Amino acid sequence: MEHPTSPPPPPGPPPPTASSGPSKKKLYQAIAAGNSPVEGDHAEARLLLSQRESNFRRDLQWRLFNKYVPSLIQDGPQCGLVALWMAGHLRRPPLSVPMETLVQTALDRGYTAQGEMFSAGDMAMLAEEVTGCRAELLSGGMSGDNSIYDEDFNHEPCQRSGHRAHWAVASGVLLGLEQGTVGTEDTQPDPTLPWLLLPQDEPTGPFSCPTAGIRESHILAKQGKSLRYQLWSLEKVAQSNAQLRDMDPYRARDGTQYVVPKGGVEAGLAGQVVLLHTGGP
Repeated sequence: MEHPTSPPPPPGPPPPTASSGPSKKKLYQAIAAGNSPVEGDHAEARLLLSQRESNFRRDLQWRLFNKYVPSLIQDGPQCGLVALWMAGHLRRPPLSVPMETLVQTALDRGYTAQGEMFSAGDMAMLAEEVTGCRAELLSGGMSGDNSIYDEDFNHEPCQRSGHRAHWAVASGVLLGLEQGTVGTEDTQPDPTLPWLLLPQDEPTGPFSCPTAGIRESHILAKQGKSLRYQLWSLEKVAQSNAQLRDMDPYRARDGTQYVVPKGGVEAGLAGQVVLLHTGGP
């Protein structure tokens, strides 16, 4: 007597997105569905650097500092809220706020209508409420870690007057220092990239980054359209951040309600950065 074969097990869940509601899957979501993130504070950064070795001057001493944050693919115009969700994992101890809670809080406070965040001030207040971290609003240009920029089609910073304004969370920095500027007692060479120095011990507090002799600076960041870390020139991000002036004309005319601060995108975002003090209030 033949026994009926058991049905195959159901497929596993897809990578997380910022919303579980129905939506037309975009290209970056489809690509992410077939990939897994590379975890570890320095693992993916080392991979990025190994692919671009020729871009880094050998007469400089290169130091990498980073703290891993998990990825989340956004669904709709929620890049700022997704970046904040990622940033919550930098808190000590790490804090994972449900994305639904974060979105609902932003809606309840009147900071957003569709998930968009056009005000760095509102983002700072939301960050303090949902993460418990002290949020500092930096203005007047890039004087600290960056979170806001104008996004090109490949998700890198660009200068499109804010028409593609995008949020990211910066969790690390790559510094090119003059040789001999600072000692190397607290560092160790990377086993695969000997010219790259990593912190010798797992950091338990804020990074102690050198401030003297810096000749090149890059930030390590994540944003809601990729599972992967991005490495960007700090100068390029600063220029993009400074020129956020207008909403995308197509979006402004699409009939959808958005929360835009008095003075528009320029007043809400240009030259502004939200710095989270991740040790708590």
